[in-house]
Amino acid sequence: MGATDRTHVSHPEHSLELKNYKKPYTCDGCKEPGFGSRHRCEACDFDLHEDCMFPTETTTHDFFGNAAFKFLLRPPNSKCKEKHCRNHGRTYCDACGKAVKGFVYHCAARDLDLHPCCRNLKTKMDINGEGFRLQDKVSRRCNWCKEGSRVGWAYASSNEDYYFHVGCVPEMMLEAWQNEGGGGSGSDDDDDGKSVAVVSKMKLQLQRNSKGNGGRGSKYWKMLKSILRIVMCVLFGDPTITLACVVTESLLSK
Repeated sequence: MGATDRTHVSHPEHSLELKNYKKPYTCDGCKEPGFGSRHRCEACDFDLHEDCMFPTETTTHDFFGNAAFKFLLRPPNSKCKEKHCRNHGRTYCDACGKAVKGFVYHCAARDLDLHPCCRNLKTKMDINGEGFRLQDKVSRRCNWCKEGSRVGWAYASSNEDYYFHVGCVPEMMLEAWQNEGGGGSGSDDDDDGKSVAVVSKMKLQLQRNSKGNGGRGSKYWKMLKSILRIVMCVLFGDPTITLACVVTESLLSK
């Protein structure tokens, strides 16, 4: 057993080894997508995000002030929240707006829920001199999906030119990956080629969307590139150096 190998309460049968495969996966803890590095049991085809492998017992998030969240292996029996009142009261992440199907951080006092990776989203960021803040009430349309009304957070620039739904970021990459025939058992070289094609497709789509943004194509794209890089790395489970970060940085900077 290596220094990074250990078991997890959700998979006590075998130890999990830190791996870095150049393709998407579904975390068997939170049931959300991941990309690149993961803690894996090859025998059982079992994978965990870093944050699901090593959760903290309790946590907080600046967006919710002093709300205390407790780590749970499964979502609580939740009443139907006013803003999430759909599908018979299922639990939804208050960050990305997606259903909670596995590991979750839950605040019982305020009935709040966060996916383990979503708790790493920063409340505010400075991108190329432009300030961005998280909002849960978006007044303009997302620069990717072009929709305004969507449950969950969005990053909004201080000048209100740029809006990005948190939940759109993993969706756009996974959709592009599937369109390229990704997710198979090809070689690392094959997956490298798919990754380049995936991000290239994302870039082309976002460039199309940028044309109507007051002629500020170059600045607009730099903003999109930086937001994609940061949010993608967080939501796919490795805020430091997943393939998603590396490919996005190298390709989108061209």
